[in-house]
Amino acid sequence: MAVAVSDFCRRAKAPAPAPEVREALALLAEADDFRVRALTDAEPEATPLGPFAIIDILSGTQAAVAAQRQACGYYDVARELAHVRDQKTPPPAPAPLTFAPPPAAGTDGSEAAKKAGKPSKEDGEATVKERIAPRKRAPAEESVAGPADLVEEPAHSRRDLPRPRGRFTRVEAPRASFLELTRLSGKPVVEAALEANEHRFALLRNLSQRFNGARGELTQVDLENVLRDHGLMDALVEKERRQVLDGFTSQRGAAGRVAWALGLSPSELQRLVSVLSLTEDVEALRERFRREALATQHLTHRLDLLGREKYLNDLGIQKKFADTLRKELERLVGDVLPDAEDLHGLADAVARKHGAPAELVFRAFERLGLADGLRKQLLAASR
Repeated sequence: MAVAVSDFCRRAKAPAPAPEVREALALLAEADDFRVRALTDAEPEATPLGPFAIIDILSGTQAAVAAQRQACGYYDVARELAHVRDQKTPPPAPAPLTFAPPPAAGTDGSEAAKKAGKPSKEDGEATVKERIAPRKRAPAEESVAGPADLVEEPAHSRRDLPRPRGRFTRVEAPRASFLELTRLSGKPVVEAALEANEHRFALLRNLSQRFNGARGELTQVDLENVLRDHGLMDALVEKERRQVLDGFTSQRGAAGRVAWALGLSPSELQRLVSVLSLTEDVEALRERFRREALATQHLTHRLDLLGREKYLNDLGIQKKFADTLRKELERLVGDVLPDAEDLHGLADAVARKHGAPAELVFRAFERLGLADGLRKQLLAASR
């Protein structure tokens, strides 16, 4: 994961040393690994972007805003302040350790030898035995244990380990009252959060970390009421409509990739499309890309689409596309089958004739279930 982040920062024109990358990744949980991997596998949307800019983007910040913060040194200042705070925090005092041997009662002869400064051999052996022998509890310490003393303390599990300290500490700031958002003084706060987030779900995640709701946690209904009171709901709706339509256009109708690009779950994307009354517009875009995928005549393009099963399943045309391409390949193979000796030679012949990569043609034979039938036909023709 650290190598992928380091490579992404290099491509985003903000190379970072390994300690800085590890320090940034320490702020994330293991459940966020797939989001980090998905972001680093794609090309940077803006430059420069360092490790902490990546963490900021995963928290809901736009890539352009994170790039501006990276360029002006925002993340460097934040790291320096964190280091200064860590240095001012005194470390806990270590518990005193003692290695004094337990007191032992010696004999008269041994005491006389100790006073004379000449310990005897028997005295030395007795002292060693006394040190390694189990200690006997004094009579005063012997008492009947109560029920509370008999309860065995559970051992520390992985989730009960001490909380991290220093630069890895996560301290939640106290949340402000919901009334702060409803007042006129809260409008600039809402406007700034609206500018930094692409949709209402990201806006809710952002503000719920700083403000309470009307009845406990800040909800979507509370947020929408605040936006209407400040006259910002129309601006949010227009921004969301533009983001959703641009996403479906740039991702060629793939709803899964649109949801990932916007930081939404599939169910949240469906709710957003329904709330914005874009169901018909989105379906028209998806139908357009379905027709394009099925109507393309270029063999290389069709073979490439065959390998993108998730995309075809998202559009709901995977079976129809595979059946159409299977029939097309059967027709193309019939023209060159008499001159081929084996399956690879057949794939090469089809590829040369129609200007397609031979490897893609051979893989199409395997994926479409044509390989076994073609091998039998080649074997029969060779006889």
